[in-house]
Amino acid sequence: QVQLLESGGGLVQAGVSLRLSCAASGRTFSNYAMGWFRQAPGKERECVAAISRSGGSTYYVDSVKGRFTISRDNAKKTVNLQMNSLKPEDTAVYYCAAATAKYGLTPTSGYDYWGQGTQVTVSS
Repeated sequence: QVQLLESGGGLVQAGVSLRLSCAASGRTFSNYAMGWFRQAPGKERECVAAISRSGGSTYYVDSVKGRFTISRDNAKKTVNLQMNSLKPEDTAVYYCAAATAKYGLTPTSGYDYWGQGTQVTVSS
């Protein structure tokens, strides 16, 4: 079992930055690829970013490329999502998730463990 706890959400204006953090507890953190997902009202949940077990590979959905950066610290069992130049369309509940994955992969589905989510609201 892996427990995940997100923090860092909030209400911000368009154009500013926000950093989400996810702290993991439980089994060996480095055994899991990690992802950040978001779900806006009336929309399906989407994978925003993912990072491989070592942190050497990353994935970003097209709409956040160049603005968001995912990173992880296996010693501290944390994964972060730095979000710059936020837009109103980034408004959503953001979830941290962990996936059992082969080394080097950045899965966008099939995640096993989920956090409770943190709300990000970007006003225009």
